[in-house]
Amino acid sequence: MDRNLQSAWWPLRLAFFVGPFVAGLDKFLHLLTNWDQYLSPLAAKILGGFSHPFMLVVGVIEMCVGLMIITKWTKLGAYIASIWLVLIALNLITTGHYFDVALRDVGLALSAFGLAKLTEVTERSDVRGFAGSRVAA
Repeated sequence: MDRNLQSAWWPLRLAFFVGPFVAGLDKFLHLLTNWDQYLSPLAAKILGGFSHPFMLVVGVIEMCVGLMIITKWTKLGAYIASIWLVLIALNLITTGHYFDVALRDVGLALSAFGLAKLTEVTERSDVRGFAGSRVAA
């Protein structure tokens, strides 16, 4: 396995485990921020009094995606993270605020997509010595 490929794959994999997992967990703790403020007014109106419970479900999903990425479902988790981040960016744009965060999330979505594509390369049979270095589920 090419060391350059490994040196790109592992940091992305760790980042997309830690980031979503910690953000998801913090939906319950509110130590980093009040996550409910990032929900668009349109979504809040549709959800009615269920905005906060919805954000808790979002937190569980984010933690699950983080766990997928660090275990044997890296590729699937990274694709889900990529789509998820685009949806978050669209939600943020509809708030009329947080355009900087939306831009960052688009960049993260592209990085998650890159992780999924790198994982595809690592799964090919012609890439030797890499699969054994993956974290088992």
